[in-house]
Order: sequence, then C-alpha cells, then structure tokens
Amino acid sequence: MRVMVAYKIESDHARDVLDYLRDFERRTGKKIEEIDPDTREGTSLCRLYDIVEYPTIVATDDQGKLQTTWRGRPLPTIDEVSYYVL
Repeated sequence: MRVMVAYKIESDHARDVLDYLRDFERRTGKKIEEIDPDTREGTSLCRLYDIVEYPTIVATDDQGKLQTTWRGRPLPTIDEVSYYVL
C-alpha cells in the first residue's frame, strides 16, 4: 500500500500536517509520502487522484488503485491511516 499527503508548504494548514507526520512516524515507525501540488509530479498525482482540497491524504494499493481519501481538516486519526501503511 502507498499513503500520500498532499499539502502546500506555504499555507495555514502546513503546521498541522507537519505535526501529524511527525506524530505518525513516532507512533508507527512508518512515513507518509509528501506531495507538493506545486511541482510537476505533484500536479500529476493531484489530477490522477482528484485532489482539489488541501490537505488530502490518499491511500492506494500497490497497483495505484485508490483505496480511500481523507480531505481537509480535521486530519484522520493515526489509527485510521496506519491500517493502510502497516
């Protein structure tokens, strides 16, 4: 499985996302892939998974098929997301 979070670094939600990523890694020992929607690759991924709101967390299977999405705030619990990472 692959879990990604799309957010803009220069935004009002960036601090919440960075805190969440730090807490997630501390609790699970795993990392969530970060997507910058202002890059070429980030724009492509956002189009592919229909990400139009930030922050958005996307979980996909190994073939890239969308499993679930969490949009906006509040961010999902670490337990909800860790199911797709572990």
